Amino acid sequence: VRLVESGGGLVQAGGSLRLSCAVPRGVYDFNAQAWYRQAPGKEREMVAHVTEGGATNVVDSVKSRFTISKDNFENTVNLQMSNLKPEDTAVYYCNAGMVDDSGRYYSGRYWGQGTQVTVSS
Repeated sequence: VRLVESGGGLVQAGGSLRLSCAVPRGVYDFNAQAWYRQAPGKEREMVAHVTEGGATNVVDSVKSRFTISKDNFENTVNLQMSNLKPEDTAVYYCNAGMVDDSGRYYSGRYWGQGTQVTVSS
């Protein structure tokens, strides 16, 4: 099972990008998906997650600029990023995992290959 990301690229500061992650159907050991990112020399960090029911959570550092959504018809998870900054430069990864009753996300074993986002100043 593999997730497939798309939509990365090079954009100037202040611009927007929309990332998309195709989630395979018929796999039932996850109930949520998330976007992570990893900048050069830094650890991978979670950016946002969305449950199968559509509940979302976005980390505070990007909450005013990033939106996560799920398209149940296309079975994709999308990350809309606006007002991008050079510090958003990273490889962005999609993950399928679990959200517990408290809303905490646990990453699962399914990852995408990553998509590069580069923001120039």
